[in-house]
Amino acid sequence: MKQTITVGLLGLGTVGSGVIEILRDHQESIQHKTGCEVTIKSVLVSDLSKSRDLPTGSTTLTDQYEDITRDPEIDVIVEVMGGIDHTLTILLEAIEHGKHIVTANKDLIAQHGSELFEACQKRDCDLYYEASVAGGIPIIRSIMDGLSSDRIRKMMGIVNGTTNYIMTKMSQDGADFDSILKEAQDLGFAEADPTADVDGLDAARKMTILSILGFSMPFNLEDVEVKGIRGLSLSDIKYAEELGYRIKLIGIAENDDSGVSVSVEPALLPSTHPLASVNDEFNAVYVYGDAVGETMFYGPGAGKLPTATAVVSDLIAVLKNIRLGTTGTAYVQPQFPKQVKPKTEQLSKKYIRLHVLDQAGMLNKITQIFAQYDISFDQIIQRQSDNEEERELMMVTHKVSEEDFEKARQELEQLPSIRHIDSIFRVEGGD
Repeated sequence: MKQTITVGLLGLGTVGSGVIEILRDHQESIQHKTGCEVTIKSVLVSDLSKSRDLPTGSTTLTDQYEDITRDPEIDVIVEVMGGIDHTLTILLEAIEHGKHIVTANKDLIAQHGSELFEACQKRDCDLYYEASVAGGIPIIRSIMDGLSSDRIRKMMGIVNGTTNYIMTKMSQDGADFDSILKEAQDLGFAEADPTADVDGLDAARKMTILSILGFSMPFNLEDVEVKGIRGLSLSDIKYAEELGYRIKLIGIAENDDSGVSVSVEPALLPSTHPLASVNDEFNAVYVYGDAVGETMFYGPGAGKLPTATAVVSDLIAVLKNIRLGTTGTAYVQPQFPKQVKPKTEQLSKKYIRLHVLDQAGMLNKITQIFAQYDISFDQIIQRQSDNEEERELMMVTHKVSEEDFEKARQELEQLPSIRHIDSIFRVEGGD
């Protein structure tokens, strides 16, 4: 039985240095839990000449990935460098050489997870990816193990810290989207190119992973309806609060007898909902199960040590499997064929804000259009617009199908009294 497990680390950025720090500081505890010592033999970096403050001891730095993937002494590859195509090539080669994989790469898992798992099964290798969703929150392990005896009906979560930070500051400080985005970039909460975050793509990749695990169906990124927060206005945040809601970028995955729907979109949450109070860069995932009822997992969604903690936890799982001789057995193929819920069965409340001409009978014409599709209203607010000839309307419907609401929206746009539809958001809570 092996007394020492040797690791090759791909990437020495924020998370990579955190992994080294945790392994260095917690070595005694890890050895007690796993029965073996962990050493990092080699680290892949892009620039060998770069000055590095983090001491690596006897660890070797290399800019050639083959030095790690083909090294017979290395047992486990920890991938924290990001990227998709080139990283996939490296990991497939590592698996071919019998290496177990721990990764924090949500993009790779969401797009090529099935290919990696298939390769791992052929070689009896492990593949763990807890850090790919919600940073330090153990949501993947909770779904796979803690809730494995239950049938999950719905998962709803704030899974992108950048957008949550932006929306929190817009609400609290009354500043507009562009100024808060720049502040988030200056503080390191947002990338120089924030597209993946603010357009919802990052959250969509995470919801793809959670949907595969939670519903045991082979979903992919194209199955997720995505709408980001670009263009979100302070007016909507203010009116939502007046109506008793808070706006958050929410990933929502639902499963019932008519199929599964997965989306990422700004949504109005009742101010009393636990997710409504999740602020700044924090993440949270709400899980509804037939047996357990409602559970929520909350914590830091990113950051050096929280993410590195999830990575090292996966590494410990691999170490235990190596010691027990059970590697390559953790992955289970999806049990059910993919069943996407049709638009006619996707039901939710809707918030719509629009500017209309201030004319007699205007509201009646609008409600008549909605009535054609059996759409009724939970709340309606009228405000005088900055333009004296216009009124601003904010309406929250009762539950309506996506198909019927879209038909009503298209008819609204044809009304001469409608100047423009400003925003449409999903509303969670109530009928």
